[in-house]
Amino acid sequence: MSPRDAGRAPVIVAARRTPIGTRGRALASLDVTALAAPVVRAAVADAERALGGPVRVADVVLGNCMGPGGNPARLAALAAGLGTGVPGATVDRQCGSGLAAVLDAAAAIRAGDERPRVAGGVESASTAPVRSLDGVPYSRAPFAPDGFADPDMVRAAEDLAAADGIPRSRQDAHAARSHARAVAAAAGGRFDAELVPVGGLAGDDAIGGAAALLPRLPALFPGGTLTAGTATRIGDGAAAVVVVPGGATPAGTAPGLAVRASAVVGCDPALPGIGAAPAVLAALERAGAGIEDVAAFEIVEAFAAQSLAVLDRLGVADDDQRVCADGGALALGHPWGASGAVAVVRLFGRLVRAGAPAGTLGVAAASVGGGLGVAAVLEVVR
Repeated sequence: MSPRDAGRAPVIVAARRTPIGTRGRALASLDVTALAAPVVRAAVADAERALGGPVRVADVVLGNCMGPGGNPARLAALAAGLGTGVPGATVDRQCGSGLAAVLDAAAAIRAGDERPRVAGGVESASTAPVRSLDGVPYSRAPFAPDGFADPDMVRAAEDLAAADGIPRSRQDAHAARSHARAVAAAAGGRFDAELVPVGGLAGDDAIGGAAALLPRLPALFPGGTLTAGTATRIGDGAAAVVVVPGGATPAGTAPGLAVRASAVVGCDPALPGIGAAPAVLAALERAGAGIEDVAAFEIVEAFAAQSLAVLDRLGVADDDQRVCADGGALALGHPWGASGAVAVVRLFGRLVRAGAPAGTLGVAAASVGGGLGVAAVLEVVR
């Protein structure tokens, strides 16, 4: 895609998120509507400043995977004060939902409906309902039908570590690095412009908490390598972006991230943690770019073993500064349906707010339960 083509592509012109609160802590009393509405409002206000006028939102598209059901995106649109005429759609690709919602919004604009959209994700793990089947409670729906492996994500991460020979020492080092980067980023104010305080929480509450304990934590499975410190903390939070057609202002496109290419792929449900790798490669191929062309990666760090397995398949070093440079989900926390959108917000901060030149590429990606991968290639436009 040429710079001129990038200027006509759907462009993310505003990006905000709540702090991520560990499940059961500071944000435990807030449901999905209370989490999502403030970031929707903040993102729209930012877009209006960037575009120099009112933003008439055509739709609100939010990812959510374990919430109350119904249509949380519509509730968020109403609670955000966008008016009764603004609809909503809720997307469930499990922990890739937030990124999938952004891509759905971009696809609608690319298809010809050139009206602005709000997209992102929200999860309140603290208020997620307990479901039951025939009166028997269960924690999740199946990721795969009978005849396929259907491990939960913790078991799948342990199996992936074993299959790829990823030792505990390497996982501990990866988690420690994520925390160290996030501590430095928070201290340096690099999250400040993207955060919308909610529920009295002004910053991500898991950062740094597990780092000192990593060597002493017991394995989660007998003879295994995964620990509570190399698995992300489940979190509550929301993230939202505003997507507009390129050239949305008289002077041209406002500074932002053009959605250059994307991919959603399937992989073996037995090892779902690798899904981000083929998705990233497919999205880069569609963008006519390679790993070496990417300035910033935000890959959802649900587990250290999963992240390392993805990096190995991409040929990227464990400590590559391009990958989650300010820490990832291992440090910030993982609000399932929002995390993919948090990755986009983080790229916006790292590239657009930080002044990266036009043409700079970023990649957001997530591996998904059941054997999926979602990825987007985003390009800075100015």
